[in-house]
Amino acid sequence: MGGDHGPAVTVAAAVAFANREPDVEFLLVGADSVIQAELKKLHASNHPRLKVVHASEVVEMHDPIEVALRRKKDSSMRIALNQVKDGAAQACVSAGNTGALMAVSRYVLKTMPGVDRPAICSMLPNQKRLPTYMLDLGANVDCEPLHLHQFAIMGSALVSALEGKERPSIGLLNVGEEDIKGNDVVKRTAQLLRADHERGLLNFYGNVEGNDIFEGTTDIVVCDGFVGNVTLKAAEGMGRFVKITLTEAFKSNPLNLLGALIARGALKAISRTMNPSNYNGGSLLGLRGLVFKSHGSADKYSYEWAIQRAFDAAKNDVLSRISTSMAKLMPVTDPVAPETNEPMAQKTA
Repeated sequence: MGGDHGPAVTVAAAVAFANREPDVEFLLVGADSVIQAELKKLHASNHPRLKVVHASEVVEMHDPIEVALRRKKDSSMRIALNQVKDGAAQACVSAGNTGALMAVSRYVLKTMPGVDRPAICSMLPNQKRLPTYMLDLGANVDCEPLHLHQFAIMGSALVSALEGKERPSIGLLNVGEEDIKGNDVVKRTAQLLRADHERGLLNFYGNVEGNDIFEGTTDIVVCDGFVGNVTLKAAEGMGRFVKITLTEAFKSNPLNLLGALIARGALKAISRTMNPSNYNGGSLLGLRGLVFKSHGSADKYSYEWAIQRAFDAAKNDVLSRISTSMAKLMPVTDPVAPETNEPMAQKTA
């Protein structure tokens, strides 16, 4: 029910995905009458793998987190997450209010042991024709070194599970590669990651800059949610800008148009690589359930990619694989020592 377009996009994407993927089943959560109307338009009212789960409320894009969490307990977002909690669904995909989705997800599903804050992780293209995984992309605007350290561990576990890399490389986004560069949070985070690298727990490359994201210098780039979200939106905007500029240039005169026809194959390949829609669907890492966030402005094609991410994660049992990896990597705190009532130092499992 969320996003800029609601069921007109989400239902259409679910129907299209179900028609091409026989192993998927959908629980379409929201206002029954609205969803049924969309299914009727698409001639899918009796689709055997599409079931409507009614919800009487909707978390609007402008709703404060408190409203989503405490007042709208029968929202489509809350009920969808309950399906994951209860085991009726293996993953939840939403284009709704990001802050609300994160808050309700934490409340309903809880976080994995050792995780203070879940983070949004998604892929960006790079010149090596491989994905660069980046987190956090907007869930946590203000972070401490502890949080960035956890993001690195979660990202490493995710990439290891999805890409089959035992020790994916990790870069810490900074204003320069030198150790003296950056603010205090970044410098202290680097110290934590270097210590893990020296112990053989993580493959920490070091500081990376914005250009390294698209050069594919590291498999994973870690940053706070403010920087990550700005970077993501700037990259998406640049991709659209390049596409529009090329289209206008080729259409400007007959000779350019002829050149476009000759280079049609190459242009399609460029478009596939740079199209932001192909990378839609960020995973909310650190939860005890699979939750994927689609852009609110996603069209049907873009939303299908978010569904694809969730489907692949569920089919490959990514959640349990991440849990196993994180249990090995995540720092844990010993119980309070009864003699001193002081918490003991952190250690790594």
